[in-house]
Amino acid sequence: MNRIIRANIIDITGILILTLALSLVSFSSNFKVSFDFPPSLLNLNTIFLSILIEALPFVLIGVIIAGVIQIFVTEEHIKRLIPKNKTMAVLMSCVVGALFPACECGIVPIVRRLVSKGVPIHAAMGFMLTGPLINPIVIASTYMAFGNDFKMAGLRMSLGFVVATMVAFAVSWLFKGNQFKSSIQIVHSHDKVKNEAFSNRIWSMLTHTIDEFFDMAKFLIMGAFLAAFVQTYLPAKTLLEAGNGPISSLLVMMGLAYVLSLCSEADAFIGASFSSIFPTTSILGFLIFGPMIDLKNTIMMLSVFRFKFVMSVLAFVASFVFITLILLQVFL
Repeated sequence: MNRIIRANIIDITGILILTLALSLVSFSSNFKVSFDFPPSLLNLNTIFLSILIEALPFVLIGVIIAGVIQIFVTEEHIKRLIPKNKTMAVLMSCVVGALFPACECGIVPIVRRLVSKGVPIHAAMGFMLTGPLINPIVIASTYMAFGNDFKMAGLRMSLGFVVATMVAFAVSWLFKGNQFKSSIQIVHSHDKVKNEAFSNRIWSMLTHTIDEFFDMAKFLIMGAFLAAFVQTYLPAKTLLEAGNGPISSLLVMMGLAYVLSLCSEADAFIGASFSSIFPTTSILGFLIFGPMIDLKNTIMMLSVFRFKFVMSVLAFVASFVFITLILLQVFL
């Protein structure tokens, strides 16, 4: 009973937050005219809306794919496609993720549905980490952002794949089961609709898509607001001033990537603007760490997976990216 009440409170809070966000989108210009808000609050509003507008289309694509998986992909399909061997499952998931154009926002609902269908958690993490980082769109944007030079795009792709593989293996060794929060219920809807007419199955898919969208959107809004708040009241200049040496500059750029919560299709252009300030390894830290996991993505993951698991994945990604790039400094 307490769990149901808690879930209802969260849903009502999410609806209120979504309503407030839509009000800010619709009436932000009127607010500026009617009230004399401080510049920092107006800046927070601008950053919040920019993150939200950038991320929502990808979340929508993600929940549509999640709806398709929920209705049309069975557990039997998953068992046939995913190798039983852990090593092969991790490598396959990373390769599939590398070919799959997805943003870090939209990939969370997809991973949620895949895990609920029986995909091992280590394979799901390999897919989640490589999808936003190594897909063809991201590589093309990185190539263009750095003056049509394939060096940065190639390093981002190869090092990102290595880090994602190491994280997925670490997850396979330390975690068992789906790692869902206790409040997440796994519903095998396919058994109910597999004998229904195709039109009914499409309707079921749309229903799941809508439910998934509102379930994910409220956490996206929370994460976007938190990212905007940190950006507003912890300016990037403060972080940049701390990055004097090779190690500190790498930590600063990784921290900046986490806080800014940029879309992986566009972050290369921001990263390229720091090329004259920081060394190559620090820029790579920005380009690899941010798409794998950032502030808004963390909030969305926490809505699905256990806190300990999410924090462990965050620690694995941060540690492996940092260690890999520190070792790489010898060669760059």
